Amino acid sequence: MTDCKALSQSIILGSLSIGFPPVLSDPTEGAEQFLTNPEFLDIHNYERSQRFLPREPNYETCYSIDVTAVQTGIVVERDVSTGKSCHIKEEYLLDAGKSAKNSTSLRRLPGSLQDGIRGSTTNYPFWPGGLEEPNIEELKEKSVSSEIDFSKDFATVPPGFSAGVTFERKNLMDFIGFDAKAPSVVYLSDLLGQGQDIDLADDETELNGNVKTPMKDIVINKEALVEFSGPKYAIEDVVQLQHGISSLVMTSSAAEEESWVSVVDVGTPVQGFHKKIPSMAIEFPFELDTFQKQAIIHLENHDNVFVAAHTSAGKTVVAEYAIAMSQQHMTRSIYTSPIKALSNQKFRDFKERFEDVGLVTGDVQIKPEASCLIMTTEILRSMLYNGSDVVRDLEWVIFDEVHYVNDAERGVVWEEVLIMLPKHANIIMLSATVPNTREFAEWVGRTKKKKVYVISTPKRPVPLEHYLFTGNSTKTNNELFLLLDANKKFLEDGYKKAIKAKSERASKSSQGFGSKGPKYSVNPKQNKNIWLSVIDMLTKTKKMPAVAFIFSRRLIGDTANQLESVDLTDQKEKSQIYQFFERSISRLKGSDRKLPQVVTLRDQLKRGIGIHHSGILPILKEVVEMLFQKGLVKILFATETFAMGVNMPARTVLFDSIRKHDGRQLRDLLPGEYIQMAGRAGRRGLDTTGTVILLCKEDVPELSDLHRMMLGTPTHLNSQFRITYTMVLNLLRMEQLRVEDMIKRSFGEFNNQKELPRWEEKLKELMKRRESLPNVIDCSGDLEHYHDVCDEYLLLKETIQMQAFMQPHGLKMLSAGRVVVVNTVSHRNSLGVILGSVLPSKRDRTFRILVICEQRKELPFGSSDDPARKDVSPVTTSDWLGLELHFLGNKYFRPTGPCGQEVIEVGLKQITYVSSKLLKINAEKIIEDVRKREMPRFRKDEPSQNTTLATQELLRLTEMDPGSLPVIDPVKDLQVKDLDLIEKFSRMKFLEDSLPKYKCIHDPSFEENLKQLHERKALESEIAKLTFQLSEQNLALLPEYKQRIEVLRELKYIDNCNVVQLKGRVACEISSQELIITELVLENVLSELHPTEIAALLSCVVFEQKRCSEPNLNGDLIACKNQFLAIAERINSVQKNHRVPVQKEDVADEFNFGLMEVVFEWARGLPFSKITELTDVQEGIIVRCIQRLDEVIRDVYKAARIIGDPVLSKKMEEASAMIKRDIVFAASLYTH
Repeated sequence: MTDCKALSQSIILGSLSIGFPPVLSDPTEGAEQFLTNPEFLDIHNYERSQRFLPREPNYETCYSIDVTAVQTGIVVERDVSTGKSCHIKEEYLLDAGKSAKNSTSLRRLPGSLQDGIRGSTTNYPFWPGGLEEPNIEELKEKSVSSEIDFSKDFATVPPGFSAGVTFERKNLMDFIGFDAKAPSVVYLSDLLGQGQDIDLADDETELNGNVKTPMKDIVINKEALVEFSGPKYAIEDVVQLQHGISSLVMTSSAAEEESWVSVVDVGTPVQGFHKKIPSMAIEFPFELDTFQKQAIIHLENHDNVFVAAHTSAGKTVVAEYAIAMSQQHMTRSIYTSPIKALSNQKFRDFKERFEDVGLVTGDVQIKPEASCLIMTTEILRSMLYNGSDVVRDLEWVIFDEVHYVNDAERGVVWEEVLIMLPKHANIIMLSATVPNTREFAEWVGRTKKKKVYVISTPKRPVPLEHYLFTGNSTKTNNELFLLLDANKKFLEDGYKKAIKAKSERASKSSQGFGSKGPKYSVNPKQNKNIWLSVIDMLTKTKKMPAVAFIFSRRLIGDTANQLESVDLTDQKEKSQIYQFFERSISRLKGSDRKLPQVVTLRDQLKRGIGIHHSGILPILKEVVEMLFQKGLVKILFATETFAMGVNMPARTVLFDSIRKHDGRQLRDLLPGEYIQMAGRAGRRGLDTTGTVILLCKEDVPELSDLHRMMLGTPTHLNSQFRITYTMVLNLLRMEQLRVEDMIKRSFGEFNNQKELPRWEEKLKELMKRRESLPNVIDCSGDLEHYHDVCDEYLLLKETIQMQAFMQPHGLKMLSAGRVVVVNTVSHRNSLGVILGSVLPSKRDRTFRILVICEQRKELPFGSSDDPARKDVSPVTTSDWLGLELHFLGNKYFRPTGPCGQEVIEVGLKQITYVSSKLLKINAEKIIEDVRKREMPRFRKDEPSQNTTLATQELLRLTEMDPGSLPVIDPVKDLQVKDLDLIEKFSRMKFLEDSLPKYKCIHDPSFEENLKQLHERKALESEIAKLTFQLSEQNLALLPEYKQRIEVLRELKYIDNCNVVQLKGRVACEISSQELIITELVLENVLSELHPTEIAALLSCVVFEQKRCSEPNLNGDLIACKNQFLAIAERINSVQKNHRVPVQKEDVADEFNFGLMEVVFEWARGLPFSKITELTDVQEGIIVRCIQRLDEVIRDVYKAARIIGDPVLSKKMEEASAMIKRDIVFAASLYTH
């Protein structure tokens, strides 16, 4: 103790040349006493240790506001020729005070540097291109031209206020006295200023030529006076404003008439290309194809371009030229890709071509200030919503693999980004060939109000040949049969030869082949022999390298492990593979280099065999990809995700099977999927044709299935747009942009929006017709009610008839010989007899009926089953006058002259009544007779005896009273037991019995009045229908949007006025499962957990694999898991109450907690080689899950900072630091 004391004293004194100052006491005094005898400390003497400083409240500090920005600026006007300043004037600044927090204008002030390139959730996004910005002039015109009811059309009480403005019109006499007279003239000077000396202009204003009138004598009518502001309007402009009709569509008619898409002809060579573009932004070392030249010409014109080209055609050339243009113009370009791995690969490729290239992913930012940024589409969406200043400098946005818009989960991102892009950003879309490129391009053009040029390739640069392979040993490795040649000619002979070869080797238990025989599975030994024979065939025919697509990660690993005896590389290649592999994994720590997957793949790669799927570690996948590009991997076993990668063509593509499991069911490959994968075959400049081989490991697939898969139409681009809580909250943060506007401009609403101009014109025509209709005279007062009852009656009757007679027992009643009453456009209240029924493939069942009609001099040409003669036009409730015999008193149709007959085909809706009367007829002979007499040379022949007898019987029935013809009762005669149908029938009978009791039917002009009323009602119904179609209520997703709004209100994310609250701001920071994570944050669930437990709990948000081994969780992890499920169940219950569609009924099925133990132990520092022993999940999926988990943790960190929770933010930093280590976050080979 004495030594320590002496040492400390010597150190202190050594730092002071003359010892301690006299004002300071010796620090060693009393220290020894307190250290040796703690009881001497006076723990109650706190006067000198604590002090309380009283604070006086200053409420005035709450009233402070920012200083208003300067509204005007000084501008110097100069002489054009000399540049000498003439005079100085003051001009109004249109964008004064605008910032990222209150404006969507591109002229606003730049945001904070702390926001980086991703922006901030408190920023406003820039105004989307194609969406009309609010214009003060237009708003004024609408306010003047529209008829506004001040007592009804305005909200009078502000949010949170108990009272507001009252817009009641007061009588002027109440203020100025009853006897006073209202002035007939209002002086403008009196209105603009009272008691103020305002100089509007000179003392005298010149009006009407040279006549000068004093300013005070200028008058205007009080009725024409409107409130207005702004320096651009004269009083004459206000007076001349005319009444108009507010627009119901989102664009003007002139803009709608413009064509938003143009298909470029690539069949004709481009003449004078280098004259049109003498100085290219970038030179290419090869001659450009026609489609590439056409695209570059349009890029130089700053047009939007959609390039739909075959695989390996060279779409990347278009992207490279756009990037070169942006660097030449000193602007920015963004290249988006659907997956992170593709972003890394493109970064390496563009880095070799350009110097100024950056990469932005969820966990990596490389050179974010670069002129060309590569990122996923989700990051670009976040930048657009958060108002990133990078968007200001954008010249080109390149969307690669646009056909990914069909993805059910992520396709909505593409639509959101295309809608939110500002006007100045030009769009380039790159895609595989799809059938509806024009439709998609027209949607983009109409949305952005800028024409899109579609450029497609007519054929592949390297044609493909498709084969069937039936060999299963080295003796049968020559069983390769051509099925589809390079000219896309389908060869059935090849299919028959494959069937024959397969059947000759089939065992007695499987003599059947094709789809007729029993299926049999392939055991591991047979699978090995098949692949050995395939590889032997490929080696002999020199068709390496090859990509073999197998739709199972487990089967890929098993197949590669079975080929231990296969060696496809020489010593030089082995040395290159070894050196590259060791150099690539040198960045891993020692234990990670000895992982089983690393050791196994090293041995396989040495022999020229590679595997590629999501279960492989990311760094190993990159090693495989790079070795394959170098030609050192001879055969690569991969899943279909490899086809989404960069240009990695092979000589041959093999398919282990043509069936895959898509997560819901096992199905055949779609044509688009097959073309995407088969397109990897054929290396441009190296192969004359590409080879695609289908392995017939089991049975030979059906010929029709192969034909549909190889030559079928690829999948159309379809809208996957849906409403998400993130979208709703981001758009509710500002008043200018609405969710309804996003829905309108989605691809799913494209066809409806395109019809708006036509609907608007039709609506105007109908409204004019309605004005010209005469007024209906209703003396009895119940005509309108009578009409409504008839309408309901006919609708019920049609419904009952469709349901009752389409049942088996009802169809028996509609057999040949049944007498019915038919009502069509050509035959009103006509009796007929059924001759038979027809069931077309694409329509409802129809019936052939012989009806009586007026005899014609010449029978109509064409047979009765000719589509031109089918009389199947429905008579709906809008065209029912004169059809109901019971209450209108009409008779059955009876020819005025000689009776004729005709065979027509009608649907069940055109059969008004089905009687219980049956006629004995020969239907076939009647049909033959009518058909014969429709032929030109037999038109004058008399009807046959069968036809004449049936006609005479129908003619006799027309003389009967309409009520005396027995009608089939659906309840009694058809034995209907459906309670709902019986209730409808009872209601119909009640309405039918009430119709004769109305007074209006006794009016002499009843029929004329009813026709006029019906015409007006039908017109009003059509007007209401069109008005609905033109309104936002016609949007398909609007009900779901309203339901989600109710959910957000109940959970307090927004208030009753849809203003985003604190919970909503937090949710805007979260990228996935925003509601649940926000509740976890604000209910302090995460704050009470250890960082390792937080990481483990949040792993369920990013882990999507359905099946895995059950984790071994401790008590704390089980408790936080139960808390998570309780919150999820509560949110799920709220969504169900408001009828919001949920992914799973049971929340336990929606989230998978299978990696909680793995992530927990990884955060605690357990090596990767040890955590892989805790689960059966493959290593690559574990790494991907932890990488995505880090993005979620960073989102929660930002949310904690918003709510001011330093404890949680610190824990999230610690959690991120714990999981970001070793092989999981090893740097990509493409970026280093």
